[in-house]
Amino acid sequence: MSEHTDLVLQHLRAIRAELGALREDVREIKTRVGHVETEMGHLHTELAHVHSVLAEQSVRIDRLGTRIERIEKRLEILPA
Repeated sequence: MSEHTDLVLQHLRAIRAELGALREDVREIKTRVGHVETEMGHLHTELAHVHSVLAEQSVRIDRLGTRIERIEKRLEILPA
């Protein structure tokens, strides 16, 4: 019986050691995923900013087109 008990205890110790290593790996993975999530948040913020700048530029270009059309009409210039 003692041999069986020792064998079971050895297996339990090995399992406990493996669980400890797995816990450490999971902690590291959680930390890295947290960093990735933070960076993704920064990217979303930057993309939103770029989108708003592009939208503003698009409005300005549209206004310029309208102004050029008015100037052409006043000067009676026909678009080519």
